[in-house]
Amino acid sequence: MSQRLALPFREAENHFEAQHSRDAAVELAGQLSTVTTSLMKVVNDIRWLSSGPRCGIGEIFLPPVQPGSSIMPGKVNPVMNEALMMVCAQVMGNSVTVQVDNTHGNLDLNAMMPVMIRCLLESITFLGNAVRVFTERAVKGMEADEERARTFVEMSLALVTALVPVVGYDQAAEIAQEAVREGKTVRQVCLEMGMFSPKELDRILDPWGMTEPAMPSD
Repeated sequence: MSQRLALPFREAENHFEAQHSRDAAVELAGQLSTVTTSLMKVVNDIRWLSSGPRCGIGEIFLPPVQPGSSIMPGKVNPVMNEALMMVCAQVMGNSVTVQVDNTHGNLDLNAMMPVMIRCLLESITFLGNAVRVFTERAVKGMEADEERARTFVEMSLALVTALVPVVGYDQAAEIAQEAVREGKTVRQVCLEMGMFSPKELDRILDPWGMTEPAMPSD
């Protein structure tokens, strides 16, 4: 096996420990499960960001990989995202199975090693294939709806926080409340109040400044 696979296989030093305890298998299953928690979060975020195109967030376009929804004609379902999410759920379940199996190393022999091996091989195979297919059929064809994202940023009341260092918390709160009442943007309210020039607002309400805060100087 070592020669064929170019891996350093060697005989166990303690055969009793090797037969009743499969801690390494539990650790590997746990590592695979940890990877799936991150994948599940990323894939689900993409799924929600692509919801729409009109009554959802709709900031991302996913490539269509099937004719449409069985209920709503023309709808692009995030099927690749959901397929990967199901695989992640299976890998998490397999990890729990391996953990339970390892508790049954009764005395000198664990009779559940076959199902532990099956779960590990299934998790590795499923996860590897699912990530590869998701990359090819979803990630590579994914596009951002820049105009819609820009509109969301401009309509966001979070921009008012950039005004706090300039006009104070109370004044900024009044601007935000006025924007809500009138259905306007923070920028529109500030311009109507004559507080700043358009050029000054471009500098103050720059969203990049809020997402990339400067590091404090020594």
